[in-house]
Amino acid sequence: MQFDVIYSSKESRAKLGKLKLSHGIVETPVFMPVGTRATVKTLTPDEVKELGAEIILSNTYHLYLRPGDELIKDLGGLHKFMNWDLPILTDSGGFQVFSLGRLRKITEEGVAFQSHIDGSKHFISPEKSIAIQQNLGSDIMMAFDECVEYPAPREYVKESLELTHRWLIRCKEAWTNRETQNLFGIVQGGMYNDLRQESAKRTVDCDLPGYAIGGLSVGEPLDLLLEVLDHTEQYLPKDKPRYLMGVGSPDIILNGIEMGIDMFDCVLPTRMARNGTAMTNKGQVTIRNASYREDTRPLDPECNCPTCQNYSRAYLRHLFNVGEILGPRLVSYHNLYFLTQMIFAARQAIKEERFIAFKNNFLMNYYGSTRKEEK
Repeated sequence: MQFDVIYSSKESRAKLGKLKLSHGIVETPVFMPVGTRATVKTLTPDEVKELGAEIILSNTYHLYLRPGDELIKDLGGLHKFMNWDLPILTDSGGFQVFSLGRLRKITEEGVAFQSHIDGSKHFISPEKSIAIQQNLGSDIMMAFDECVEYPAPREYVKESLELTHRWLIRCKEAWTNRETQNLFGIVQGGMYNDLRQESAKRTVDCDLPGYAIGGLSVGEPLDLLLEVLDHTEQYLPKDKPRYLMGVGSPDIILNGIEMGIDMFDCVLPTRMARNGTAMTNKGQVTIRNASYREDTRPLDPECNCPTCQNYSRAYLRHLFNVGEILGPRLVSYHNLYFLTQMIFAARQAIKEERFIAFKNNFLMNYYGSTRKEEK
């Protein structure tokens, strides 16, 4: 892997980069659509490429359970299995395992848990997580970590940080396919800035290809999230990619870009779409609402995606109200296109030294309207 900083902003910490991976080049900052079970929900790989995605994320935990990482390896790896020839990042499975609550038990060796599907018993250690991800053949693998809930006592967060660091060392030792796969460490530490600083420094000492900030967007207020993110970022090297895990709202993404974050992912745009909510330049539109029954306008008059160029709000509302799968498909495409175009516009604004003005104007239009849904 090679990461080159192409341009650094003079008005903020924002920057442009190129991330060269085995399956292609990714320009940063970048938003990664989530393909949890080897598919970005409702969309084909060609559609995901068409809307501008350069890299996607898949989920280690879910693919381990079904269809199984060994089977995917036997069938040629995850890229061939899902017919996606661009880069893939796989998470470690840690967040999903820890979200199981009473169905899991954490020990020094790893995590014993029951499948959420059938209750069958499983065990994932740092070594097992890396083995699964190596079988999948992703371009970027994530270290196995513990993501603590919010709020959490300082004593527990400190113990968790220590465990995550010991697991990171084991992940690095288990990482054998270093020519084609890259390992990112994950900074934890809850909402405690001194623990975040400690975790960042110790993670960077492991000298890995890239670093992620985990354990945010777990229920904390936005102001606290941004404070912790702002504090943590300064302890991560600027010449390696920095990835803020699991956030997909425009406000966090654009503030993260301003702080120098390079990579983002979230299920938010496709989850919103399946529930009938579209992201637009004037805020969110809940397309099921009766006010759109006779509305001939596109979802977003400023959008050039096929959904907005070819279908009215009235038609989309009809699709959702009668349960047609085309409705979630069309809005999923639009939402991912919307975020991807936002990222493209942000890159251009960084290059032209007008990112702060772009961010402020974008967020004013988006959130100024969502307080009262766009009509």
